[in-house]
Amino acid sequence: MLEIDCAIVGGGPAGLTAALYLARFRRRIAVIDAGHSRASLIPVSHNYPGFPQGVSGQELLQRLNAQAQQYGVHRFDGTARSLAPTRDGFGLWVDDRPLQATTVLLATGVVDRKPAIPDLRAATRAGTVRWCPICDGYEVAGQRVAMICAPGQGYAHALFLRTYTDQLSWFVHGDATQIAETQRATLAELRIPVIESPITEIQVLNGPQVRLLTQDGEWHCVDTVYPMLGCDPRVELLGGLEPARDEFQYLYVDEHQRTSIPGIYAAGDVVHALNQMSVGAAHAATAATAIHHALPRNYWA
Repeated sequence: MLEIDCAIVGGGPAGLTAALYLARFRRRIAVIDAGHSRASLIPVSHNYPGFPQGVSGQELLQRLNAQAQQYGVHRFDGTARSLAPTRDGFGLWVDDRPLQATTVLLATGVVDRKPAIPDLRAATRAGTVRWCPICDGYEVAGQRVAMICAPGQGYAHALFLRTYTDQLSWFVHGDATQIAETQRATLAELRIPVIESPITEIQVLNGPQVRLLTQDGEWHCVDTVYPMLGCDPRVELLGGLEPARDEFQYLYVDEHQRTSIPGIYAAGDVVHALNQMSVGAAHAATAATAIHHALPRNYWA
């Protein structure tokens, strides 16, 4: 059985940054990656520091992985199936292989709640479907933009996106009667139509463009769609350990990225924080440093 100082679960920007730091701290680590990083779908990011011409999610992951590999990071391309406390830390099963780790860093991210859009991955890579206006609202400036959002969150999202385009439509996902009249008045002043008829079909066209058919028989043609239905953090690996979470199941951590379970740390989108790659990298640097100091000293031999 492989025995290591830290098992990093997740090979996205947070996990790979933590791997880089811990490897340079001369720690025995392994990155367990099932290949589901949301970063891999980003066609090009223009708000990640250090890339003035932008960088694709795939290229960023390749660069981070190559950088970590320079320091001998052990990598498992597989899925962490289970995690349980042991006398010396934690036991993990990566597919059918056991690992023993003194500490664990969870960098498993989130899963977006997806509408029924055909060829969703291809549409995302093409930029027709976008998921984060904080990341890429600048890129849709002046475009015809549709956001699909529930009543509880849609108003705030609409005000944010309206700073980028005056051709914004809100397709309500759920009970539109929950939208307050004061909110409707503000939306009307900003010329943001609220479409209450449910979407029954979505077509991704060449151009790229998207057509949305609503239950009332109307077609709506736009340049970009933001499905803003929320997301679910990947915390199932913690099973019955019952870490502290917020109302949306994101993990609470302290200033050192420690969860409420001693020996388990968390970084990136799985944490109660702003879901940004740069934030995940900062989490990872903090967590890796805390893990290093929590482990026994590894004096030069």
